[in-house]
Amino acid sequence: MKLSTTTVLGTSVIAMVAAASLGAGTASAHNSHKGGSKTVTLSAQLHELNNSGASGNAVALIRNKKIRVIEVHAKGLTPNAPHAQHIHYGQQALNECPTLALDTNGDGRLNTVEGLPAYGPVVVSLNTTGDTTPASFLDVTRFPVSKDGSYEYSRKNIKFTQVAGTGYAGGAGTAKQIAESVREGEGVLVIHGVDYNRNGMYDFGAGVSELDSKLPAEATDPAACGVLKVVK
Repeated sequence: MKLSTTTVLGTSVIAMVAAASLGAGTASAHNSHKGGSKTVTLSAQLHELNNSGASGNAVALIRNKKIRVIEVHAKGLTPNAPHAQHIHYGQQALNECPTLALDTNGDGRLNTVEGLPAYGPVVVSLNTTGDTTPASFLDVTRFPVSKDGSYEYSRKNIKFTQVAGTGYAGGAGTAKQIAESVREGEGVLVIHGVDYNRNGMYDFGAGVSELDSKLPAEATDPAACGVLKVVK
């Protein structure tokens, strides 16, 4: 099955992801938040997850509660397929990329929910047009489609918003709190979509997605990840 670019998931998926993050455990130490009016440059080196072969880099300029511009350059992805991509963050998360140590069901791969203790809930959907909140978490009609396995993505003026499950004790984090934390280097960029059997499409060879049984796991499993670190 080739995942159609007309597939749209409902907000029930967002609720599932937010709820799953509540069990993320003790958070890493978070710094005091300062300098909101200063433009901060962040960059990330994207490394493969799930032996996807994907890699890339990203750079973002952030000031106050807005991403002024962000660019993502990715390669080694499933060719000619949509790839959901997001910035993740959570006060109860480690705010880092996951490892197979989080493979709780022992199937040898990481799904999106298993990675939540490391990278936290979605706080920004890095799509090409329209809404950029977690409500657009998997609206694949608006995420980049890789040409021959790569894409160049750029978008300006993305606002941070309040997001459930990102605050202390699993409560909502405000737009200001989330923006401050991402500015300090605690945001994690994740690209999804892994063609495990290398047949050039997303199919059900690895089973169904934990996010929606109508979708293959290949369409939603994380393929690449990188922490958006402060450039000094």
